[in-house]
Amino acid sequence: MSAKAVVTGIGVATPNGLGVDDFWAATRVGKNAIERVTRFDPEQYPSRLAGEIRGFEAEKHLPSRLIPQTDRMTRLALVAADCAFEDAGVQPGDIPEFDMGVVTASTSGGFEFGQNELKKLWSQGSQYVSAYQSFAWFYAVNSGQISIRNGMRGPSGVVVSDHAGGLDAIAQARRQIRKGSKLIFSGGFDASICPWGWVAQIAGGRLSTSDDPDRAYLPFDAAAGGYVPGEGGALLILEDERTARERGADNVYGEIAGYGATFDPKPGSGREPGLRRAIEVALADAGVEAGDVDVVFADAAGTPRLDREEADAITAVFGPSGVPVTAPKTMIGRLYSGAAPVDVVTALLAIREGLVPPTTNVELSPAYDIDLVVGQPRPTSIRTALVLARGYGGYNSAVVVRATD
Repeated sequence: MSAKAVVTGIGVATPNGLGVDDFWAATRVGKNAIERVTRFDPEQYPSRLAGEIRGFEAEKHLPSRLIPQTDRMTRLALVAADCAFEDAGVQPGDIPEFDMGVVTASTSGGFEFGQNELKKLWSQGSQYVSAYQSFAWFYAVNSGQISIRNGMRGPSGVVVSDHAGGLDAIAQARRQIRKGSKLIFSGGFDASICPWGWVAQIAGGRLSTSDDPDRAYLPFDAAAGGYVPGEGGALLILEDERTARERGADNVYGEIAGYGATFDPKPGSGREPGLRRAIEVALADAGVEAGDVDVVFADAAGTPRLDREEADAITAVFGPSGVPVTAPKTMIGRLYSGAAPVDVVTALLAIREGLVPPTTNVELSPAYDIDLVVGQPRPTSIRTALVLARGYGGYNSAVVVRATD
């Protein structure tokens, strides 16, 4: 029998909360953290809103030598890693170094690092940019800095599949637990609210151009016109359940019980998008039926075509309004590779409290036959949750999160 991979520690940093307690206190009541960009002047750009993490002072949490060596994304992730270790009640030296690994996801977070490197080169009059100088950021947070700082020499890696990458990384971490690793860090962080990163995001054609924070990011709403980007993410500590119990783990949030991933067919092929199949594979992997799922955390792309595809997939599996659906990311924006890990954290906390957090600001369009939780949180018993994520270019991933006894 395969080992059960359980979550024993969480480190989370989002625009509406730093740390598990602050994040959940804001999320459970629908606190909106989307505002006008302040990290640079956005006036000249068509999109001017974002979910920014305010009040984060890396100098209070990290050694001074690390500050000039890292960018914002890396600092957020390193602090989250420290929080996850503390939350799990384990120190890096408690477990053999080759039994601990790091598997994370990355999408866009290195733009700030790259922009700063380009500035240095321009100031020196150089026109040459090496691959290392441009992309060293890519590995800085994902497995590199975290594993080096904490002496973790076990299986490590970086997954790149856009917004779906956070779920894919968690699934890879589960594989490593099943292969015998005792502890794996997993999740994702992104932070690219800088001019270079902003232009790249706008070029994707999916960002909202609204200046109203309460009506800018509206998945499954008739007024949907794109999403609002954000920064942050979450790191989770996964352990074999038996190992966690034997060491006396205080926090066992839940089990990563099932996973499915597919790729959309070629545009214009007339074939069905792959999300429904990803859901079915994840449910089968977890050994549960559609009726066992108590809540779905939607990807919530915020564009009419993608919202339609996701709503159709959910309805096809669960039936019309067959399961509560929520998208708490409307409070903070889409965090790229950090979005799905934050949704997994939210699902685990929802299971713990028995409360579905709301999808804020959205008025559900009658065109979608789903039971979207809007306005207020919904108290209900939750044992099993499904988290969905889709990436630019056709990636689809689904993870089943389940309560442990």
